[in-house]
Amino acid sequence: MGKRAGSAAGGSKAGGAKAKAAGGKVKAASGKVKAGAATAQGAAALAWLKDNRQAGIGRLVDWLKIPSISTDPAYSQDVARAAKWAADRLAEAGLKVEICPTGTKEKPGHPVVLATCEGDAEYAGPHVLFYGHYDVQPCDPLELWESPPFEPVIRGPRTGEAGGERVVARGAVDDKGQVMMFLEALAAWKAASGKPAGGMRLTVMLEGEEESGSANLDAFVRSRKKQLKACEVCVISDTGMLDRGKPAITYGVRGLAYTEVVLHAANQDLHSGLWGGRCPNPITELTRVLAQLHDGKRRVTIPGFYDAVRPLSKAERANWAGLGFNAAAALKKIGLSAAADVGEAGFTTLEREWGRPTAEINGIVGGYTGKGAKTVIPAMASAKVSFRLVADQDPAKITKAFFAWCKERTPPGCRWELIDHHGGYGVTVPIDSPHLEAAQGAIQAATSKRAALIKSGGSIPVAGMLKSELGIDTIFMGFGLDDDRVHSPNEKFELECFDMGARSHVLLIERLLGHKG
Repeated sequence: MGKRAGSAAGGSKAGGAKAKAAGGKVKAASGKVKAGAATAQGAAALAWLKDNRQAGIGRLVDWLKIPSISTDPAYSQDVARAAKWAADRLAEAGLKVEICPTGTKEKPGHPVVLATCEGDAEYAGPHVLFYGHYDVQPCDPLELWESPPFEPVIRGPRTGEAGGERVVARGAVDDKGQVMMFLEALAAWKAASGKPAGGMRLTVMLEGEEESGSANLDAFVRSRKKQLKACEVCVISDTGMLDRGKPAITYGVRGLAYTEVVLHAANQDLHSGLWGGRCPNPITELTRVLAQLHDGKRRVTIPGFYDAVRPLSKAERANWAGLGFNAAAALKKIGLSAAADVGEAGFTTLEREWGRPTAEINGIVGGYTGKGAKTVIPAMASAKVSFRLVADQDPAKITKAFFAWCKERTPPGCRWELIDHHGGYGVTVPIDSPHLEAAQGAIQAATSKRAALIKSGGSIPVAGMLKSELGIDTIFMGFGLDDDRVHSPNEKFELECFDMGARSHVLLIERLLGHKG
């Protein structure tokens, strides 16, 4: 899950519009509609959310009780149960649902839940793909949980905690809670209009392996490429906000090229007294090479590295400058002084994080690292090296260029073993995209606040894969908070954020139903 902080807003009101359920359908009375709803059906959907809020939270709690830990085979039946639970909710909302197996007979994966609705014949908006995942991270260390991770607790903030009432459980915000916002919006539109998604063309794809590497997602998407190619834009609610009271839309994430380089020398570890100064030491030689990755201005020295980098626009730089980000305060939180604000010359902290590519050494190993002394010259040394990429950099080309750069610097008497672990494209949606404008308008209508347009320095591989395989952009419309303890004990999702997200998705569907471009 790619995260930034979250925003909380008060409960929604549909103005003078009153909605009552009758025979599974909701009718909205006339009257002024607050929260920006432009239609009677939109007002009815918002009213349904309000009237069914406690039931919706109860549904979330039921889903959170299922221990869908994808990385541990012991939980495979629970993962399948969580998929079935989501499929049932989508079917109740009127969508046509498949639970699709993945992997092979010898090595089966966890299922993908795929749901579709054709939309009304007169629908003129985009075919939307909503992606989320229903699997969760392991819970270790269990002793740090204040309550069992799969026994959800609804509670208020404790002394020293910010925010309001929250649900505490594994998967609360990553990603069941955020997916549930969209499922509740679909239920609201089915009740308000009698139609799946109110008549919008929609595909929902819920994955069961995101927290364990998405090993089978690429193959699944390729197997359904003809069907999924009909989608024009993807919406993912697996991100967050700038802060409480500061909603945001993430319109770009960086890509990734992840590599490992191993430098081999002698065919055995050597006595440093007998062989030191006579032959290459792979640790010394490897660090000499990797020290050349950046120049004096902290720019990456690989030829062609910046050739495809999409330059930052004046509008982007102005928008980010206006966010009031305090780089010194952020560094202080991690124990660093303001002097540690270093990076590529000519760019601010946010510009470096959101809009510029990087090269980082993530780990380096070689020789003896145990207790005591062992004076050897090792036979080999290795390093993990990753590159965060921006649009329109190709991870395969960057990896190839890096390996060529290494070979040009091969130390005498040594040889390389060069390993391409994985990669993914970055994604950037144009800030004048009508789909992004629809999302921004929906959030503003739901919260009375204009959503900031931000990027993320992290990588969300599914977005890059959807861009490369299907040619579609992704809008990240998430509602998490920085302190939601993602992947940690006592993970939470604040209910005001859940409410805000459900309202925002209802109003996004409304705007897309009226979208003509």
